[in-house]
Amino acid sequence: MNSPNRVAVVTGAGTGIGKAVAVALLRDGYRVVLAGRRKQPLEQAAADAGPSGARAQVVPTDVSDLQSVRALFARTKDAFGRLDLLFNNAGVGAPGILLEELSYEQWKSVVDINLTGAFLCTQEAFKLMKGQDPRGGRIINNGSISAHVPRPNSAPYTATKHAITGLTRSTSLDGRKYDIACGQIDIGNAATEMAARMATGVPQANGSVAVEPLMDVDHVASAVLYMASLPLDANIQFITVMATKMPFIGRG
Repeated sequence: MNSPNRVAVVTGAGTGIGKAVAVALLRDGYRVVLAGRRKQPLEQAAADAGPSGARAQVVPTDVSDLQSVRALFARTKDAFGRLDLLFNNAGVGAPGILLEELSYEQWKSVVDINLTGAFLCTQEAFKLMKGQDPRGGRIINNGSISAHVPRPNSAPYTATKHAITGLTRSTSLDGRKYDIACGQIDIGNAATEMAARMATGVPQANGSVAVEPLMDVDHVASAVLYMASLPLDANIQFITVMATKMPFIGRG
């Protein structure tokens, strides 16, 4: 099945990495359902795809809410009849404060969106992919460099991104019998609004504050497109795409 016939759902599609990936998929010929909490950024992302945006469906969605997620995938099936690709990208962080000062609400918000949201979307994707013809599909999870190592004062975000790795592996195993492939992209310092603070200096493990290099977010979109382009009998299980000189290799 070539790209013009494929259908993708991208969560967190209104800004940053999600927007870049959604636009790239649209320009590659996909029909794309853009999901996110705010309608206006989703509509702007579709518009930024140019004429290709005509193949987009904008669906405001709270991935931490079961009914909202079910409505997203019902809308996808009604609009396009199938699902070939899910990019689990929606994510938030907590304030960069001391672990012992984090509130329960701050912890729970990050877990509900980053981890439970990815699970709920994966579950609904399974239901569509296993029953469609041709059967199967691909799920790509946004893991982050934080799926490997933490930054200071990042317990909720880091814990959920480590958990995404477990979800990726379980999804790969449980999806085999349905021809569902699952991989994870771990991204470091893509130039988005969320990462803009890297350019002005962020805390390091030794207590210092340092400016960190950034890379163009389009490199992330290109990597996701490549992962998505593979036939279902091939899979990129894990891939890391990062600014070459960011302080990841050599940490500690």
